[in-house]
Amino acid sequence: MRRGMAVSAIALAMSMVAAPASAGTHGPRVPAGPNGVTVEIVTVNGSGCPAGTVAVAVSEDSTAFTVTYSNYLARAGGTSDPVDFRKNCQLNLIVHVPQGFTYGIAAADYRGFASLEQGANGVEKASYYFQGDPTTTAISHQYTGAYADNWQSRDEVPFGQIVYKPCGEQRNFNVNTEVRVNLGTSDKTKVSFMTMDSTDGSLKTIYHFAWKTCP
Repeated sequence: MRRGMAVSAIALAMSMVAAPASAGTHGPRVPAGPNGVTVEIVTVNGSGCPAGTVAVAVSEDSTAFTVTYSNYLARAGGTSDPVDFRKNCQLNLIVHVPQGFTYGIAAADYRGFASLEQGANGVEKASYYFQGDPTTTAISHQYTGAYADNWQSRDEVPFGQIVYKPCGEQRNFNVNTEVRVNLGTSDKTKVSFMTMDSTDGSLKTIYHFAWKTCP
């Protein structure tokens, strides 16, 4: 069975609207961003993203960037290690943009695959914030067993509520995610799992930029 990938939610100290999207659904086309945008990983920590398993790439038109994982899976039941029920990853990123521009995050696309026994459930949770912002909002999605399929969701920020990095200031962008499997009333001898994974064996989380010119 084809595996997809998982991750949830954009939260930059703002109110968000979370809308599920069916496979193959695409959001509205956004204008291309400035040339020369790069994303640099400053630090990466967590059981879901060991050293050497995370990479980032910016789209050719600078409308989005992708975080790719290769070892992000939570499982419970059967012979699973007790600590494997929860995996997490904390990323600290620098988004380098040309002078005269700043950015916010307008939307995020998440896909995943879950295999959950009857009575079990899987949770994906994420929070996002700019360095120096004391407010952090977390959003989660839950999937209930019996479930064995790909899943997909999209979180969008209303245009007027997008939070932009202050012009002229260097503030890193922080991404905290986790995937958790709860056995609940399921048969504990059977394995349930939830993975951030794509057809090529790696997870890809896509964050869509919103661009603004600075005065």
